[in-house]
Amino acid sequence: MEVFLVIRLCCNCTYALLYKPIDRVTRSTLVLHDLLKHTPKDHPDFPLLQDALRISQNFLSSINEEIDPRRTAVTTPKGEARQLVKDGFLVEVSEGSRKLRHIFLFTDLLLCAKMKKTAVGKHQQYECKWYIPLADLALQTLDDSADSTPHVQTLTEHELDEMKNKICGFKSEIQKEKVKGQSRVVDRLRKKMNEQESCLLLHSPTIPFRIHNKNGKSYLFLLSSDYERSEWRESIEKLQKKDLQACVLSTVELQVLTGFCFKLRTVHNIPLTSHKDDEESPGLYGFLHVIVHSATGFKESANLYCTLEVDSFGYFVGKAKTRVFRDTTEPHWNEEFEIELEGSQCLRILCYEKCYDKSKLNKDDNEIVDKIVGKGQVQLDPQTVQSKNWHMDVIEMNGIKVEFSMKFSSRDLSLKRTPSKKQSGVFGVKISVVTKRERSKVPYIVRQCIEEVEKRGIEEVGIYRISGVATDIQALKAAFDTNTKDILVMLSDMDINAIAGTLKLYFRELPEPLLTDRLYPAFMEGIALSDPAAKENCMMHLLRSLPDPNLITFLTLLEHLKRVAEKEPINKMSLHNLATVFGPTLLRPSENESSKAHVTLASDIWSHDVMAQVQVLLYYLQHQPISFSELKRNTLYFSTDV
Repeated sequence: MEVFLVIRLCCNCTYALLYKPIDRVTRSTLVLHDLLKHTPKDHPDFPLLQDALRISQNFLSSINEEIDPRRTAVTTPKGEARQLVKDGFLVEVSEGSRKLRHIFLFTDLLLCAKMKKTAVGKHQQYECKWYIPLADLALQTLDDSADSTPHVQTLTEHELDEMKNKICGFKSEIQKEKVKGQSRVVDRLRKKMNEQESCLLLHSPTIPFRIHNKNGKSYLFLLSSDYERSEWRESIEKLQKKDLQACVLSTVELQVLTGFCFKLRTVHNIPLTSHKDDEESPGLYGFLHVIVHSATGFKESANLYCTLEVDSFGYFVGKAKTRVFRDTTEPHWNEEFEIELEGSQCLRILCYEKCYDKSKLNKDDNEIVDKIVGKGQVQLDPQTVQSKNWHMDVIEMNGIKVEFSMKFSSRDLSLKRTPSKKQSGVFGVKISVVTKRERSKVPYIVRQCIEEVEKRGIEEVGIYRISGVATDIQALKAAFDTNTKDILVMLSDMDINAIAGTLKLYFRELPEPLLTDRLYPAFMEGIALSDPAAKENCMMHLLRSLPDPNLITFLTLLEHLKRVAEKEPINKMSLHNLATVFGPTLLRPSENESSKAHVTLASDIWSHDVMAQVQVLLYYLQHQPISFSELKRNTLYFSTDV
């Protein structure tokens, strides 16, 4: 009994010595806050009260930091633990503009904050923009979202690619200055690169994520990945299954919680290159070949398909989609895709259940109405995927297993042109040989693929950007090479993305690019001219210099791509998007030119070559219609003037 009394006395003494003084300061802080709230700003005591409140808050903040530097929860006024479940950077649409916010999901509320601007050497702090108790939070669906997405400032694909080009340029310059040991120059370049990357991350996301406060307004975020949106939805819905009570935070409680956010956060930096260590992998540049084999683990039959995402410049983008396998519990897709990587480190696979209910069609083009039944991701280990052999793997997701294989090839290896050794066929054979053999001005394969795309694929979302199934493309390639009589039947039955992929493959496998090796340096010089008149003369003269089969085929493709771009509101393929897809295929430096230009980084290839190739094609796509006969008619005048 005596021992018990001694222990209790010691506990009381400890409580009095440690807790009571801090509790007294906490209470004093609340009193000071209320006094300040009701004291006129012109009163002589107002600045004194401000100083006292600041000192009290700083004291409490320092105590909290010393007690638990890795704290994961805060205590509510009722003595309950408020645990941080998830946090991350999201783009919020506020007053028609994009704002980068740090979102904190606690066990009982969602808090939106932004980082305050602080002086050098001062502790960084968050400012709360708004919060919603989870008991009052509703995730807006298509049915309860009456308002469409408000008008938001957007950048064109061309402007986004310009940012990527600058980022790659800064990376290259930083590497060169590091070798020279110029630390000040490196810091200045890092700052500029940071600005470009921040702007890119702010303006890239397009997928809407709506949150509604039952007692107030709604909020809209834009995400770059449906995977990310699904993660936020699942985390919120899981917490809402518990018996939640609505909570209202006082100003001081909100300040304290916001202050703790800096310490509680798990995501410390936005995903910028400048925030990475020099030892970190720069990612993979080139082409990832992925075969999505099958999936198991479904309890009920459904209409199932998969999408593939990879990271690029700090955010994820959708790259490919399998066909829908209908009414099954064990889909066997066995579809191969070629995915372009730009510094990518991760592959994501999402499995969807297709919705065919027309009443649930969404007016918002970026919204995906199909249900995600599973998702998972795998790191792209350069040592594993760069093997010549296929690497088989399995991603487990919510009890579902998706089996896939992948292998990687560098950009130079993938785009290397190897002339065909066979005398017949069309792939890998000079375009002049094919047109002479067919007695046509444009190769049959080009005419038929264009005709089929314009017949039933011109309104297909992502036409020419979305990968076709590799096995289907190879089947069409073999059919065109052997001049199969059933080719027209095959085309009419084939998935339109496979036909678009076949056309791209044909141009890629030409023994030399459509715009020729010889003229490549001149095209690069011409597009760099600043004087519009000089550029016009140069670029038209270069077209006149092409062999007739190349020129007629190029003009045919040009007019086709313009017709595709006219449907941009539906297919989402602008002139710039199409130039990005076809530019590097139609215009590539010869192996001699490539060996002359020594590059130190894989990203330099994307930066210096590809962007210029895109600009050349974009110039002709934006030009008024170009007539073959008009070009040839002007050849004499041009030659005479020179």
